[in-house]
Amino acid sequence: MNPKTDFFFNESSQWQAAFEKLRAIALSTELTEDLKWGCPCYTFEGKNIFLIHGFKEYCALLFFKGALMKDPDHILIQQSKNVQAARQIRFTDVQQINDLEDILRSYMFEAVEIEESGAKVEMKKTKEFEMSEEFQFKLDQDPALKKAFEALTPGRQRAYLLHFSSAKQSKTREARIEKCIPEIFEGKGLND
Repeated sequence: MNPKTDFFFNESSQWQAAFEKLRAIALSTELTEDLKWGCPCYTFEGKNIFLIHGFKEYCALLFFKGALMKDPDHILIQQSKNVQAARQIRFTDVQQINDLEDILRSYMFEAVEIEESGAKVEMKKTKEFEMSEEFQFKLDQDPALKKAFEALTPGRQRAYLLHFSSAKQSKTREARIEKCIPEIFEGKGLND
């Protein structure tokens, strides 16, 4: 147990009992418990294996390289189409965790084996992400904007591309693009 994570488990919430049960299972694997992103994170030789987190509708285990796991019980969930590596196992009550305890432990051990093997998730390249027509038009019309966008790190480029293309209406995409142009010129990312 890591005292830095105690606040997470001691905080009164709808998931408190579920969090405590997940922690007990996680600690039985002898992984190192740490605090990352405000959540209990379990590591092996300094490498992130999984974390425990909660949302309004569910709590979950999030496996950082879940996309590489076998998932014979079909319980791993891809949070959204844009999540490439991580996968969750979601719970809405403690009984689900109790029923899956042995399976959860086996998934935890598999995740450690994947990390030990050095396997990496094949990530999509930035050029494979959807570019909205509106942003492509702006880049074609403004060589300075195109140069500034191409100078951004791949992660910053992907964040902008996802932000622009996720809007359903052209008008919204155009408004998002206009709002972000100054940040792109300054070399900043979407959330900088």
